[in-house]
Amino acid sequence: MARRFPATSFAIPLCFALAALNPPSSAVAQPGSRLTIAETDHIQVGGSTLQVDFAEGPLDLPRQTFLAHVAAAASAVATYYGRFPVATARVLVIPVAGRQGILQGTTWGDMRGAPGFTRLRIGEHTTAADLAADWTTTHELTHMAFPSMPDDQHWIEEGFATYIEPIARVMTGNLTAEKIWTDMVRDMPQGEPAPGDQGLDHTHTWGRTYWGGAMFSLVADVEIRQETHNRKGLQDALRAIVNAGGTIDHDWTLPQAFAIGDRATNTHVLTRLYDDWKDKPVQVDLPALWSKLGIRSTPDGIGFVGNAPLAGVREAITRSKQNPVAASVAPQSQ
Repeated sequence: MARRFPATSFAIPLCFALAALNPPSSAVAQPGSRLTIAETDHIQVGGSTLQVDFAEGPLDLPRQTFLAHVAAAASAVATYYGRFPVATARVLVIPVAGRQGILQGTTWGDMRGAPGFTRLRIGEHTTAADLAADWTTTHELTHMAFPSMPDDQHWIEEGFATYIEPIARVMTGNLTAEKIWTDMVRDMPQGEPAPGDQGLDHTHTWGRTYWGGAMFSLVADVEIRQETHNRKGLQDALRAIVNAGGTIDHDWTLPQAFAIGDRATNTHVLTRLYDDWKDKPVQVDLPALWSKLGIRSTPDGIGFVGNAPLAGVREAITRSKQNPVAASVAPQSQ
């Protein structure tokens, strides 16, 4: 069982990060605790079913609005992976009186019969605009699509979720490519090693865990696409891991997962990068990478250079392999 705290495709204030790591004890319900459930609904996404339980508590918006938000997040995850990663999952929504926004998300595997279990703490006064801007729900559901790792490798769980969440939302039309590349250019440097860094397996700072893992993901995606002439990418490797049973309800080693991903792309990129990055600091020349991808900073954000060497790679990263996988709220049984 792995506990996970949220990262973001945007910069977050330090106070928010600390609040996520140390939520007020009065507001925390342990997973599977006996909260009073006010309503239970179900979301169907492909062949998978998500049970959404609302704990008792005040919410300004109708519960149907929150259900639609969870359904959109599930659709994004299913679109990226080709299907929702587990057959059944549970989402527990805990209203928090007097607060606004999605305050915290945590995800576990194999929790009381549910292969994936996500708990969301949502403020009473959360608005539709808050939900439209939210990254947490998609990030948390993405965790269900990778096996649980030993403590030293939590950076890959968080790194993949941080990297994939915004890309998946582009694939379903929830975000624009311009937006997520702007955010990556701004935030990815937080993943670079600082003095004293001993590699991703041994340096468990917030920046290295979330953005160091995301930077590993980006570099892996680009290198896989370069080696396969843009026919395959990280998405193909991760889909293969899910299809082999590598989901949150299973405990794997990272070399085991990466071997499956490498076979799917007919490369050794994931294994080689892990061998390079796990025990020593590796600095990435991000400005040079952005330039090759055709990402140019402008006074208004970023612009794309169509004839850059890796412009096609950049475009392929956010291009969906299929139409978005629909997720729908099932009618309540009478």
